[in-house]
Amino acid sequence: MEPAQKERTPFADIDGLPASMSAMVLDALTEMGRHTEIRRVRRVAFDMLRPRPGQRLLDAGSGSGDVARRLAAEVSPTGEVIALDHSASITAAAVARHDGSNVRYVTGDVGAMDLPSDSVDGVWCERVLQHVDSADRSIGELIRVTRPGGRICLIDTDWSSLGFDGMPAGLGEVVMAHVRGHFTPKQHDMGRTLRRRLVANGLSGITATPVTCVFTTPESAAVVLPMVNPRVPEETWATPPGLRDEWLACVDAAGASGTFLAVLTIWVVAGTVPG
Repeated sequence: MEPAQKERTPFADIDGLPASMSAMVLDALTEMGRHTEIRRVRRVAFDMLRPRPGQRLLDAGSGSGDVARRLAAEVSPTGEVIALDHSASITAAAVARHDGSNVRYVTGDVGAMDLPSDSVDGVWCERVLQHVDSADRSIGELIRVTRPGGRICLIDTDWSSLGFDGMPAGLGEVVMAHVRGHFTPKQHDMGRTLRRRLVANGLSGITATPVTCVFTTPESAAVVLPMVNPRVPEETWATPPGLRDEWLACVDAAGASGTFLAVLTIWVVAGTVPG
C-alpha cells in the first residue's frame, strides 16, 4: 500500500513498523482474506471485473497475494497477473506463499507505477485508496496502465458507515473519535466516493454496489475491525487512560449476552476505460 496521510494507520506504512507489528499486520491481512464477509465482498468484485483466460491483470495493492493468485487461475493458462504492493516485506511474504501460478510480484507506488501505458487488460484495487495521499492521482495511474476497453474494479471501505449495537449508547462514537486516523484512515468515506471519481474520469458502464458486512460476535468483528480486537497493542490506541479497557469490557459483555452487532459497508465500483 502507498504512503498515507500524516495520520497513519498501521496498513499505510508497513515497512516502517517494528518487525513484531509488521508480522501482526501480515497475519491480519491473511485473516481478513479468509473472513466470510470479506470473501462475500470479493465475490461481488470478481463478478464486476469479469477476468477471462489470456488477460493480463494488475492487482494494485496486492498484500499477501491471495487475490492475485486467484485471478491468475481465472486468466490461465496464457494470462498473467502483476501483483504490486508498496511494502517490500509484504511482497516478500507473498513470494514465499507463491503457488506456482502465473503471478509476477513487484514493489511499487500505486500513484506512480513503473508500468507502460495501456499494458494491462484490467485492474483490481482493494482497500488501498483509503490510505493514499491522493486517490485521484492513483486512480489516474490505474487508468493510464489499462488499455482502452479494459475494466477497473475498485473496492474500498466507507468507515463512516461503521456502527455498533449492544454497547452503552454513545460509547462507540467516543471511541471512534479518538481512534480515527490510527485504526481507520483519515479518508474515512473513500468507498462511497469511488463512483464519482470514475465518472469524473470518463469511464463507462459504471456499476456501484454497497456490500454491508455484518458481524454478530466480537471474535468475527475483530478480524476486520481493530478497535474491537484485544490483541492490538495498547500503545497503538489513541484513547484517554481507561477508555480502551472500558470499551473492550463492554464488547466482551455484549458478546457474552449475544447482543453484539457491528456493521460496515464496503463499496465495489467498476467501469470500462474509454478509448
